[in-house]
Amino acid sequence: MKNTLKNKSTAQLKSNLNMLKAITAALIVVMVLLISITTYGLIVKKEKSTFIALFAVAFSMLGVLPVLFTSMGAIKKKLSQREQ
Repeated sequence: MKNTLKNKSTAQLKSNLNMLKAITAALIVVMVLLISITTYGLIVKKEKSTFIALFAVAFSMLGVLPVLFTSMGAIKKKLSQREQ
């Protein structure tokens, strides 16, 4: 990752940072909606197997967030180094 960041221009890094922010926001929104819907389904519906599976999918998406935050941090660090 560091080698690829070194080879990119400042404009490309800013574009990648904005893209990662949008992806992270969209993922969080989808995850919150999915957790809300599955929680409602687990409480209200009799057939719970589908909602249990969806609940597992929602929580498995949590594993992607640290990678996104790490990538955003690396890009921010590289941009701040270039500004100095």
